[in-house]
Amino acid sequence: MTPSEEEPVVFPCAGDRLIGVLHRPRNAHATGVVVVSGGPQYRVGSHRQSVLLGRHLAQAGFPVLRFDYRGMGDSEGEFAGFEAVDDDIRSAIDCLVDKIDGLKRLALWGLCDGASAAAFYANRDTRVAGLVLVNPWVRTEATVAQAYIKNYYGARLASIDFWRRLARLEVNLGGAAQDLWRGLKGLSGLSGATETAEDLPGRVAHSLRRYEGRVLLILSGADLTAQEFETGVLKSSTMRAWRRDPRVTLRRLEGANHTYSRVLWRDQLHDWTVAWLRQFS
Repeated sequence: MTPSEEEPVVFPCAGDRLIGVLHRPRNAHATGVVVVSGGPQYRVGSHRQSVLLGRHLAQAGFPVLRFDYRGMGDSEGEFAGFEAVDDDIRSAIDCLVDKIDGLKRLALWGLCDGASAAAFYANRDTRVAGLVLVNPWVRTEATVAQAYIKNYYGARLASIDFWRRLARLEVNLGGAAQDLWRGLKGLSGLSGATETAEDLPGRVAHSLRRYEGRVLLILSGADLTAQEFETGVLKSSTMRAWRRDPRVTLRRLEGANHTYSRVLWRDQLHDWTVAWLRQFS
């Protein structure tokens, strides 16, 4: 393991000051990583995920910058949503390049809508040689319905016990249909899905197809967001060639939740990331 130091940094972005933490290895690889926060999170991350990720990658020799968008955490400005953070990501990359001598390439690491933001940005900056995308956010009313029906009701229909109960007239089909409707209505209402977001899966897919760098895609086995990405993007006919592209590496962790909250899941997430980054060196 490589000794590393953590350094607070302040850097400009469109007239505002952004706050970040730089993980600086003493013997750094030529590949640096910028962590793009997801959801209503700041640079620490859920369950301190970004902190632990930064330390793990730095101990493996990779410089890491995790930071707050404008309007989030300790940064100045107003947060305009994950689709409006291109300037923030560019400023963070500029900061990392300025602070670490000898960097030859950069990777963006993002979870949830941080992954989607990274995918949107990557085509705009030739310095970004790779993307680590964890459970990318593509939620619309259509994707949440597809994932819910396939993964919840599909599993029930495949259950022998369900058919036994149905044969004994122990299943209330009318009630089940009402439950399905209430469930879908509740999920779409809580999801933040709007009419203006209905093309989100297509736009994320388009960005990934255009991107010429390498991609590590990691999906949780017990996460609705990952299931939505799988049904709404990954299995789309337009992504068939992308799925087979040798630059794309897909990893699935069965049983893991959205934020990899257990130590076992988090360690696997970190190990996959380090192994993938080392392929650059």
